[in-house]
Amino acid sequence: MFQIDRETATPQLQIGASSILSHIALSSTQHNTITMFAKLALLAAATAPTALACLGYEGGVPKSTNNVPLKAPIYVKAGEVYDGGWQKFDRSPSTCKGQGEGGEKDTAFVVERGGTLRNVIIGKTVGEGVYCKGGGCNLEFVWFEDVCEDAISIKEDRPGDVTNIIGGGAYHAADKVIQHNGCGRVNIINFYAEDYGKVYRSCGTCQKCAREVYVEGVTARKGGEVVGITKANGDKATLVNVCTDAKTPCQNYNGPGKKDGAC
Repeated sequence: MFQIDRETATPQLQIGASSILSHIALSSTQHNTITMFAKLALLAAATAPTALACLGYEGGVPKSTNNVPLKAPIYVKAGEVYDGGWQKFDRSPSTCKGQGEGGEKDTAFVVERGGTLRNVIIGKTVGEGVYCKGGGCNLEFVWFEDVCEDAISIKEDRPGDVTNIIGGGAYHAADKVIQHNGCGRVNIINFYAEDYGKVYRSCGTCQKCAREVYVEGVTARKGGEVVGITKANGDKATLVNVCTDAKTPCQNYNGPGKKDGAC
C-alpha cells in the first residue's frame, strides 16, 4: 500500500535528529555548504509536518578529505558511532563485480544493530557498499559516488526494528540503491539519488513478512521508481514531499521483476 501522509510524519522524522546535530560542527570548516544543508535537513526533520520539501542535497558528492583503501570491511559495533570525517573509502583490490551478487566480505562497512555510520563517501571499487545487519542502524550523510551492486543492504532486522537513512545520496546505481531483506521499517529522509534503477526495493524472495518504508524530502532524478514493494507480503510505503521525474514513483511487484501496478 502507498500512502501520502502528513499526520504521521513527525515521530519518524524525529528519530536520530538530535544525534546528528551533535556532530555537525566537526566538519564545518571544510564543508560549509554540506553543513548548512545538514542543518536545514535536520530542522525540517524536527519540525514536520511543516517541513521544507525535497532537501536531498543536489550539489554532487562532497569533496573528500582523504582517500582510505580498505583490505577488509570496517565493523561498526552495536551502539557505536563511526564518524568518517568526509573521507572516501574504497576497497583495494576492488570487490566490485558489476551486478554479480557479492557478500559481506565485499562491503566497506558493516553496521550492527543500533550502530551509526556518518560523514563517509563510498568509492566505486566497493562491491556491496554498506550492510546494516542484525537490526536497525543509522546512516547519516553517507554518499556513494558510483554504486556497484547495491549501495545499502538492510539485513536481519525484525518487526519493530527501525533503520534511519538521513541525508546522503547515491549516483549511478544500475539497479537498487537500498535493498531491504529484513522485516522492519526503513526511514529515508532527505536523500538524493541520480541515475538509478530503484532507490528502495523490498525483497520479494526473502522471508515473507510485511516490510515498511517511509520516504520524505527525497530527490530522485534520471532513474526508475523511487520505491518498489511486494504487495503480496503486505508491504507498506509512505511517500511525502518526494521530488522525482520517475514515471511510477511507487511500484508494486508480484515476484522478482513482475510489476503489478502502481502502489
